[in-house]
Order: sequence, then structure tokens, then C-alpha cells
Amino acid sequence: MKNVFTFILVLFLASCNAIRVNYDYDKKTDFTNYSTYNYYPDMDTGLSELDAKRLLDAVNSEMQLKGIRFSEDPDFFINIESNSFQAPRSNTVGVGVGGTGRSVGGGVSVGIPVGQPKMEREIRFDFVDTKKDELFWQGQGQSTFKENISPEEREEKLRALAAKVFSKYPPKK
Repeated sequence: MKNVFTFILVLFLASCNAIRVNYDYDKKTDFTNYSTYNYYPDMDTGLSELDAKRLLDAVNSEMQLKGIRFSEDPDFFINIESNSFQAPRSNTVGVGVGGTGRSVGGGVSVGIPVGQPKMEREIRFDFVDTKKDELFWQGQGQSTFKENISPEEREEKLRALAAKVFSKYPPKK
């Protein structure tokens, strides 16, 4: 019984910090044609300058692991956009009052929000063919976000997000 409780607790804690990933791509694309990349020169990531640098370092590491080189004359450009938003609250406590008496009943229920609102960050990566000027792959990662964490924790979260998103590139057909 103790092991079951421990397993459920670990599963619950792991699900709280999960990075959710979505991706899409053009089915006609031959991904072997793309071996070099660069970033859009006028890219606005929506992140602070330090976080943008951390994220670009993480993307560079992931691309290098895949054998894709940074180049001044690339096969594709990467555009990165992000936004932060407050996740909807799902935790409520129901307080109910009701009564019955001789087939007459009634009740009132009130939902009271519990806990502080959670901030979420969504980062989208667009891969655009430089010759055709067409989007051929898009990945998006979403995770919880806290503004007041250390620089090391920020870097680790951004690296984990980049690793999870780019685990889906190139797509398996």
C-alpha cells in the first residue's frame, strides 16, 4: 500500500511540471534537404534578452546533436515566438447547503478558487525554407512558468523545453 501511495505521489508531481508538445509539418517535405539553419534577423522572441540567449543556446545544442549546422547561407530559417499567460484555474472547493423535508428539497453550491493562478509559457518554433519561403515544420512547447526562479533554473527549463520539442524533428513518417 505504501508503494502505491508513493507511486501516485511521484506521478502527480511529475504531471505538474510536464512539458506539452505539439508539432505539425508539410507531408511533402524531404527533410534530408535541410542541413543548415539560421535565425530570422528581425526575430522577436517575446522573451527577455537573457532568456532569449539561453533559448538560442539550447536550440543550437539541439540542432548540433541532429547534425544540422548554423550557417550564414542556410537551407532554412528558424523563427521563435513566445507568450506567457495565466492558466485557467481548475481547483475549486464546493460548499453546499441543502435540506429536505416531506419531499421538498433545495440546495446551493458555491465554487471557491483554491491556490494561486499558474503562469504558463508557450514557445513556438517555425522552420521556413529559404528558397521557397514556405513553412515546412512547426513545433510548439508549453509548460508552467515562474518569473522568480534562478538563472540556472531558467536555463534548465528552456533546455528541457527545446529538447522535448526538437525530439519531434525530423518527424517519423
